[in-house]
Amino acid sequence: MIRQLAFDLPLAAAMGRADFIVSDANAEGLRSMDGWRDWPRGRMLLIGPPGAGKTHLARIWAQDRGASVVTVADLLSRNPPQIAAPNAVAVEDCDSLGALPEAQTGLFHLYNLLDQQGGTLLLTARTPPRDWGLALPDLSSRMQSVAQTRLAAPDDVLLSAVLIKLFADRQVPVPPTLIPYLLPRMERSFSAARTLVAALDSEALARRCPVTRSLAASLLDKDQTDSA
Repeated sequence: MIRQLAFDLPLAAAMGRADFIVSDANAEGLRSMDGWRDWPRGRMLLIGPPGAGKTHLARIWAQDRGASVVTVADLLSRNPPQIAAPNAVAVEDCDSLGALPEAQTGLFHLYNLLDQQGGTLLLTARTPPRDWGLALPDLSSRMQSVAQTRLAAPDDVLLSAVLIKLFADRQVPVPPTLIPYLLPRMERSFSAARTLVAALDSEALARRCPVTRSLAASLLDKDQTDSA
């Protein structure tokens, strides 16, 4: 079979409110972001497994609040007053703080600065603060006091809707049996869904065939063989 060269151009993940698909797995998190005016002392920690939608929710909140979004790594290169300028900040990946003592100091000063200014702070992490390995007792106590909301791993309803949207974004028609076939065989995360849809689209283009259940089966079998 002659294979066609497939150029998989990256598709930027849409992070607007209209692109956020709600299910039981993330409804609590969305309600918390919408209710930011009621956060205790203007602080909230959003906890969820990888690929559950923490970044998407942080972007939705930042757009509504007029906030900046930074990562823990940014705490090493930017000073707290600069980061706190909008008086509303989201700091992502806070569970990585344990390996970065200087970033812990940066977050401590940022927290205090926003507290003095009456600002708003959103933190995201995969785990609660007790598991971050924080070396600063004062920062640890502050993090432990922050109110928490949680995301669960995407459920079948959510993953189905995400897969359908991802295929539609690529204008790839799929048979109705494909999504139920993929769900029990894929990693349960948005990032895994994006990777799988891109791989199926690329393979279909290379083979000059439609995306079908049999194509998915051959691709998944190949991935399992390669990882064995």
